[in-house]
Amino acid sequence: MASMSREVTELLKKALELSVTDRAELAGSIIESLDQAEDKSVKDAWDAEILRRMEDLDSGGVKPISQHEVLRRLASAVE
Repeated sequence: MASMSREVTELLKKALELSVTDRAELAGSIIESLDQAEDKSVKDAWDAEILRRMEDLDSGGVKPISQHEVLRRLASAVE
């Protein structure tokens, strides 16, 4: 807690006094608000990765496999 501002520290103290249910809802809302924050560099990196993977499929550089095959391989890897 040393690096938090006084305001954040006070909010945390008050939040910790809430019921477990209320704290969970509050934490979920805070996490959800972070998920909504858009980082352009991350979006750009994902867009580039998606294009690269599509090009790999289109060029035949990689071959798709069925869901059945994926599950079969996972099952054999776990055994």
